[in-house]
Order: sequence, then C-alpha cells, then structure tokens
Amino acid sequence: MKRNYYFFKPGILRRSNNTIVFEPYDTTEPAEDENLQDSILLSSEKSSNINIGARKIIPINDIDSIFILSNVNFNSRFIEFAATNYIPVHIFNYYGYYKGTFYPFSEVYSGTFILKQCSFYLKYQRRLVLAKKFVEGAAHNILQNLARYISRGLPLQNQVAEIRSLLSSADSFYLVPQLMFLEGQIRKIYYSTFNLILDSEIKFTKRQFHPPPDPMNALISFANALVYSLVISEIFKTHLNPFISFLHEPGEKRFSLAYDIAEIFKPILADRIIFKLLNTKRIKLEHFEYKDNACYLNNLGRKIFVEEFDTKLNKTILHRKIKRNISYRRLVRLECYNLVRHIKKEAEYKPFKIWW
Repeated sequence: MKRNYYFFKPGILRRSNNTIVFEPYDTTEPAEDENLQDSILLSSEKSSNINIGARKIIPINDIDSIFILSNVNFNSRFIEFAATNYIPVHIFNYYGYYKGTFYPFSEVYSGTFILKQCSFYLKYQRRLVLAKKFVEGAAHNILQNLARYISRGLPLQNQVAEIRSLLSSADSFYLVPQLMFLEGQIRKIYYSTFNLILDSEIKFTKRQFHPPPDPMNALISFANALVYSLVISEIFKTHLNPFISFLHEPGEKRFSLAYDIAEIFKPILADRIIFKLLNTKRIKLEHFEYKDNACYLNNLGRKIFVEEFDTKLNKTILHRKIKRNISYRRLVRLECYNLVRHIKKEAEYKPFKIWW
C-alpha cells in the first residue's frame, strides 16, 4: 500500500531516474533531533528500499502524498515527475501553517461530472441538503467524543444536551449561512469542554487563529491543517472538484470542498489525537515557540503530532456497512465516493458517523 511521506528537515527533493531522492542540507541550525534518520517520517514501517544515511531514495510507487513541513527545495523536473505519477504535494511553512497544495491534473476528472457537481451548488435546495448533512455528521462525531468521556465519569451531560438542542433546529433552517453559524455554535460549546477532558498544563481559552496566540490554538490549527490536507489528497482520487463546495462558500485560493468533508473528520483525526497527546503528556509547553505575537508547534512537536496522526490513518476498523477492515485514511476516501454517488443520484449521501 502506498504511504504518505512527511519531510521535516531542510534539503532538496529531486527526481533520479524513476525514484525520488531527498538530500538533507549539511549546514543547518541544530534542531531538537539532529539524527538524519528522522528527517523523513514514513507512514508505516520503514521499507528496505530506503537507504540508511543522509541521502534517502524513495521509490515513486511507494508514495501516496508528500507533506513538506520544512524548507525543502525542488525544481520543475521533480514537480513534473510528481504530476506524472498523480502525487499531491502539500506545503506547510516553518511554523506549521498550511500554505497550499500542488494538485496534479487528475486522470479521473470528468467534465460531465463537474457540471453535475455545479448543479448541486447552483440549485439551492440541493446544496442545502448537503450542507445539513455535513453539519449533522460533524455534530454526531463531536457528540460521540463527548460520550466517550461521559462514560469515564466526566460531567459533560449539559453540553451534550445543548448541542443536541442546537442540532435539532437545523431542519428549520433554509439558508446555508444559518447552518455555518449553527456549526460554529456547536463548536463553541464543544471547545468549552476541553479543559474538563484534558489533564494538561496546556489550557483552552477561546478559539483564535490567523495567527494562533497560544499552544492550544496552535495545536488545533496544525491538526486541522493536516486533516484538510488529507481530505485534499483523497478528493484528488475521485471525480470531485475540490473548488465546488456546499457548506463552506466557494472562494479564491482554497479547496473549499475539503473544508466541508474535513468537518466530519476533525473530531476523529484531529481532536482525539489532541486529547491523547496532551493527556499522556507527550505534547507539553516545551514543544511550542513564540514569534511575532503568535504561537507555533516547534519541529519536535510537529514530529510527535504527525507520527501519531499517521499511525491513526493506518489503523484499521471493522466497517459496519461493508463488513471488512479498512483504514481511517480509507474512511475519508469512502466519504468522497459516497458524495460522488449522491451527485450522480445513485445513492443518498449519509455522512460518516463514528460508533466507537
């Protein structure tokens, strides 16, 4: 199975015949971990094809997506090779901000399907139905997170009741901005539970970003950016156009459909990992840094989070509907396929809802 590759150390990515070569720079400021073995994080156990030492050779058929989280240089020949092999390249800046994606032209693009997807946006009632589904799925998965901690004795029943009450009003809404506001209110109540859920020196005050002012906001922003990038990679493998969305308004310079689908998976692939890493003290205040009145995960903190994130993506569950084990990453792909079937009018779209 193909894997994600995450690059944390400054260096050069280039094509060499039918492989990708990564060469770390020799002259960089010392980081928390100067072991060159840690300059790349693979998405599963290391392959015997990966060279030991500074120069890494990566078989092209082993790569699903590339995540660049450091100052990595590459040229047009590398980009052409990535495009030929349909490999998205996600770019994060030094502070872990998602900056954009090189999105190759997909071999599965269909002009006919794009017109159908546009019709679901332009016909407002169709759009409204899908927007409600995204809010419903996100709210369910948030409630399931809270239910886990209620079962462990935390007094979160009032917050659950508030969220359920808000969600019950969704059917009476006839405008997408109303649903966006509703989703924001649900998230606000959800965030108010974080300090009860977490046993950590890192506390939640209120959600702020652009830029995040404190460790909790920095952690949430980085986690959400990873989920967003993952969804972009999975959309790429389907007929879906990432610019045509239903809950979030399509806009300039963003894959807005990824925001829609990410709402469903943030409680699973971002929040649960945040809870785990903070409650086990694997992420601490020492893993953050401040610059220009903003807070960011440092390089070691990002490595810790990405390693847990990727471990989660490769974990499998027995899917209730298809009756076989599939990975968390595959769940995102299936969600995209379900949306495709809805737009083709083959089956009603039902958002993914966790049951564990």
